[in-house]
Amino acid sequence: MENPALSSAPPAAPPHARYLQPANLADALAALAREALTVLAGGTDFYPGRVGKPIDVPLLDISRVAGLAGISHAAGGWRIGATTTWREIIEAPLPPAFDGLKAAAREVGGQQIQNAGTVAGNLCNASPAADGVPPLLALGAEIELTSASGARRLPLAQFVLGNRKTARTADELLTAILVPDWPDQARGAFLKLGPRKYLVISIAMVSAVVALDQAGRIARCGIAVGACSAAAISFDALAQKLVGHTPAEAVSLIGADDLHALSPINDVRGSAAYRIDAALTLVRQALLQAATGEAGMP
Repeated sequence: MENPALSSAPPAAPPHARYLQPANLADALAALAREALTVLAGGTDFYPGRVGKPIDVPLLDISRVAGLAGISHAAGGWRIGATTTWREIIEAPLPPAFDGLKAAAREVGGQQIQNAGTVAGNLCNASPAADGVPPLLALGAEIELTSASGARRLPLAQFVLGNRKTARTADELLTAILVPDWPDQARGAFLKLGPRKYLVISIAMVSAVVALDQAGRIARCGIAVGACSAAAISFDALAQKLVGHTPAEAVSLIGADDLHALSPINDVRGSAAYRIDAALTLVRQALLQAATGEAGMP
């Protein structure tokens, strides 16, 4: 019997997966309408998960689709194109309400990842610890999904459904993130707790956006918590409860019962009880930071 280890025949090459890289949105949507494709943008999550393995799924690379990148403002709000990178978020001249999103952008891996990774990719991966989700939830962001038959919008809270689950159908692309205008004086904050400062999966993360009135009371507020449930949660009832109070009063009003929707897990990074306690502390701190512009524990 021939010893396979001594055979001179080369091993069979794996079959090549289909790879499409359209230059316009119409072609991209037509491809999705024809067949099931894995959408690829920056590839910062896709490729690391396949190191040493052949690419065995058909790919739709949207990185060169015209019109999907960039940040613009029109009446009523901001439009962040799907293939806008985290580096572009960091460098964009956005109002202070986006300070939390900029802070989160600086936490998305190292600079190489920030240069390639896209905002839409971070949302579509739907990791419970995705840095971009809490600040966009706190800002009240909506998602634009487009297919060959048209476009639809839905709140980000209804788009990310759970761990690696979204409301996107197989024939749709996430084409933009839409953020409503906030008052000029609004400011955002983002806080992340992990075992080290950089390149870490969060134990808990919180984002807050706060606008104060002329009397120094909260006129509008957004609060979201990530890494403590299967999907980040926007705490709209808590935010409404704090309206009309000074930041100091608001901090005293926030209790563990306000975060009852959280469902953290026990893992090597922390226990469920620790995560809830950490989230409560971070919510209070983020609220103060967004309201005053100063960091510091309450």
